[in-house]
Amino acid sequence: MTNSAADERPKGGKRERLGAAAARVFHEQGVEKTTIADIAHAADVPVGNVYYYFKTKDQLVRAAIGAHDQTLNGLIATLEQLPAPQDRLKALIGGWVDERETAARFGCPSGTLAAELDKRTDGLDRELAGVMRQLVDWVEAQFAAMGRADAEELAVALIAAYQGISLLTNTFRDPELMVTEGERLARWIDSLAS
Repeated sequence: MTNSAADERPKGGKRERLGAAAARVFHEQGVEKTTIADIAHAADVPVGNVYYYFKTKDQLVRAAIGAHDQTLNGLIATLEQLPAPQDRLKALIGGWVDERETAARFGCPSGTLAAELDKRTDGLDRELAGVMRQLVDWVEAQFAAMGRADAEELAVALIAAYQGISLLTNTFRDPELMVTEGERLARWIDSLAS
């Protein structure tokens, strides 16, 4: 999934700003290293005000998951305006490539959070899995609209390719890996549409 520029101030009310800031700061620092003060600073909200909206850090994690969900829904709404399913899929890939510098520094926003939450036993990993499932389902619908009987397999392959290249881009701190894989995936989409 894509992420907004790291230096943008979150928009909306304080609750929304805190959720968006939590998503960004957790992505950049990890859940365990992030303090509530870090999130308050990123949201431009006094630390004391955070507790009015979120009593615990876990509630901020849940808000970050909600911010990921909102980002995904906005992205899908934008992609749905494109005329053909292969155009929508290639635009999705293009968005990933556009975020290559962020991926090189921090990895995929949802993927890194999913890996971190998987080590916990509080069920928040399943909530994030629901958001990621929405993306897989949307990609599957695009392949199905292309007439592909193997749409589910192709959707998993596309998301797996993105998650894998995000990990390698981050591991090697090489954004050009994302560019090369994005080009390959676009050609793959074209070959499936033929």
